[in-house]
Amino acid sequence: MKKNLPIAVTGMGCICAAGAHVDESATSLFEGKRNLRPPSRFKSTRKETYPVFEVPDDFLPAKLRKREDIHLTSKLAVAAAYEAIENAGLSIGQLAKKRVGVCVGTTVGSSMNNEDFYREFRNGGNPDMVPITRYLRSNPASAIAREFLLKGPCQTVVNACSSGTDAIGIGLSWIRSGICDIVVAGGTDELCRVTFNGFISLMITDDSPCKPFDKYRKGLNLGEGAGILVLESERSYQERKGRIRSYILGYGASTDAYHLTAPHPNGEGLRRALKEVMTSCNVQATEISFVNAHGTGTSDNDRVESNVLNELLPGVLFLSTKGYTGHTLGAAGAIEAVFTIACLEMGRIPANAGFSVHDPDLPVSPVKKTTSFQGTIALSQSLAFGGSNGVLLFKRG
Repeated sequence: MKKNLPIAVTGMGCICAAGAHVDESATSLFEGKRNLRPPSRFKSTRKETYPVFEVPDDFLPAKLRKREDIHLTSKLAVAAAYEAIENAGLSIGQLAKKRVGVCVGTTVGSSMNNEDFYREFRNGGNPDMVPITRYLRSNPASAIAREFLLKGPCQTVVNACSSGTDAIGIGLSWIRSGICDIVVAGGTDELCRVTFNGFISLMITDDSPCKPFDKYRKGLNLGEGAGILVLESERSYQERKGRIRSYILGYGASTDAYHLTAPHPNGEGLRRALKEVMTSCNVQATEISFVNAHGTGTSDNDRVESNVLNELLPGVLFLSTKGYTGHTLGAAGAIEAVFTIACLEMGRIPANAGFSVHDPDLPVSPVKKTTSFQGTIALSQSLAFGGSNGVLLFKRG
């Protein structure tokens, strides 16, 4: 295995509340658009109003919108995969001749959207099995593999909020080890009532637009969507003269081994993951142009990230894009990887949405306006429940 071999990203796709595809999403970020609204697909008995970043139905291609055999989580993944594969200039015929793997991260993954079925069953009824069949066909990695007839390794990663980042890291290892020529990798998740109420019960949800790293931050806004990257070996993209959008230089991962939901107070796990990826890639802090931080808007996360960034990457620009998408859970790391690559290509990053007042308890603050940068390397990082930390290091293609 060529442990430190940079791997090309030849295509990417994204669907989220900010846009139906990558370019539309990037435009929303730089125009400061925040498409929050009350959830429309499910009801809550709570009196408080908690806005979410919901993907409008018309963002999905019509052929996916009408399908009833898979849940929305898989529809979002397939939609982003169509964009990424088309963006890479690949056809199904070309994919059929390659060793193509699929690795997709998710968290809830639609598993909580069969409440009506179970309620009827517990009440002695005989519910239709369609919801169960739909659930069993809604493994997002399998849904992509079926859609594009991909017959390489197929894996779904369920590792809380670092799932999308971890899935891309696993895909990276498949290319490096020679298992695959191409990997379709990323993350996807949809909103549901159980998730919505669960985060509210943890008292880390903001009833107004979230404010990552701001003094008056109150928590996160939930969101949904999918981000997909096409990773490709050098031999594969050279044979077909494919375009390179970016390189993944490396992936770092660690576990805090500290708490079920809270990050380690000193950010020990994140620190290890950052050091791992920077050391393995021989990249110095001064070479990093910006960091796309996890930046949930919760008190603990933002404090930990701010302290670690100040210690290991002093003076490096950073932001959270969750102010434009909400926290998309298993999709977050993948969507943010897409945004990181897009920003590297443009040479600028958008304002950290929601940030206006510096928190004196945080040593550093994110960018308040669109900011240009010099350089070609950037980090995208994810912190998850269970203490999981995942970091991806990208270089402009």
